[in-house]
Amino acid sequence: MGDHRNTELGEFLRARRAALTPAETGVPTYGTARRVPGLRREEVAQLAGMSVNYYTRIEQGENHQLSDSVLEAIANALRLDESERMHLLRLAWPAQLAKREPGPEQVRESLLALVESSVDQAAVIVGRRTDLLGGNRLGFALFGLDPDARPNLTKRMFLDPAMRDLVVDWEHQAVNSAAYLRMAAGEQVDDPLMAELVGELSIESPEFARIWAAHPVAECAHSVREFDHPLVGRLTLNEESLRMPDEAGQRILFFGAVPGSASAERLKLLDSLVS
Repeated sequence: MGDHRNTELGEFLRARRAALTPAETGVPTYGTARRVPGLRREEVAQLAGMSVNYYTRIEQGENHQLSDSVLEAIANALRLDESERMHLLRLAWPAQLAKREPGPEQVRESLLALVESSVDQAAVIVGRRTDLLGGNRLGFALFGLDPDARPNLTKRMFLDPAMRDLVVDWEHQAVNSAAYLRMAAGEQVDDPLMAELVGELSIESPEFARIWAAHPVAECAHSVREFDHPLVGRLTLNEESLRMPDEAGQRILFFGAVPGSASAERLKLLDSLVS
């Protein structure tokens, strides 16, 4: 950044400020008309206990050495959740992030063997840029993929029309997908391949561009996912996400059904159909 401005930090703070209303934070409005949809800068500064000038300079991306206490005050003022707080820290202190060489990711053979040995659940390995790195038979079948396919899952979510039929509540899951990519991008601020991915999605998908502009941020956490699979019908599956501590950014996603449920039977049927 030649002008020493942290534009990502400023954009994130403005997006979170716009998403908050005075009523949510207890800021009095005195019945006056407002030109901004969310909080004003001076209101955030007041909530954070700092001068308007200082907060404005931070939001404008000026290169400050922000302390823990300042970031905590801003996070509290903007009602940031845990994932958003982590993202704020990464944006504020990018120099502390470990640098990685750009290029294709490698996945350990032992990790592939672990995933392939899971027979009752669909399982996939996802890389730090949301590339599919591997999976078991059910994992590929759940997403309608050939076992040799290695697509980028975020690109597939937004650019493959089949995903809108497969994923129930596509809009909600698309927001989650973009929110996790934002979290991952914050961990890889100098990765040209990540920047290329975000740029391509922003050009090719108006939905992605709209969601990305709102700066959603979220860790990939456990959830209940629903699929409308073309071979077996509706599946309600519990998703669990496990990060690999010694393979930065890689994680395993498991999708399993409640034992004895209709979804469990359909998952077994899907496995038999692709075996």
